[in-house]
Amino acid sequence: MAKILILSDTHSYLDPRLEKHIQAANQVWHAGDIGEIKVMDDIEAIKPLIAVHGNIDDHIVKAEYPLNQIFSVNGKKVVITHIAGYPNRYKPRALELIRQEQPDLFICGHSHILKIMFDKKLNHLHINPGAAGKRGNHIVQTAIKLTITKLGEFKDLQIIELEKML
Repeated sequence: MAKILILSDTHSYLDPRLEKHIQAANQVWHAGDIGEIKVMDDIEAIKPLIAVHGNIDDHIVKAEYPLNQIFSVNGKKVVITHIAGYPNRYKPRALELIRQEQPDLFICGHSHILKIMFDKKLNHLHINPGAAGKRGNHIVQTAIKLTITKLGEFKDLQIIELEKML
């Protein structure tokens, strides 16, 4: 069983209230706009991490984390990228990536708007975990917890909401 914590848009801030969620996960996935690389170092000191860079990330982050991550967990194909849009409104690059890779789970960030939807047309679960950092127009900092069972089932999906720190 894989217990995953999904983050995005930390913008150089790892909220200490997320530490218990990081501890409870088997892996952390980050969908870009990391900010300072220290955020990733802090997460990796606790749990394994898979991440992509976003549009605000500098050359240091981009050298460490690619534009896309494509991998499988318990038989489920996962694609992570930063800028994508959402079902029926995907950006052209994201739509091409989805059509090429045919993921079971597609994760993106960028909008700071939490969205969890099943894309019936392209047959995958779409997750944007919103924004876990302080910067941006979001009112609540958010993240997602998700379990992928050994049989490849998505279970126990939970939204984490933290009152935005000023």
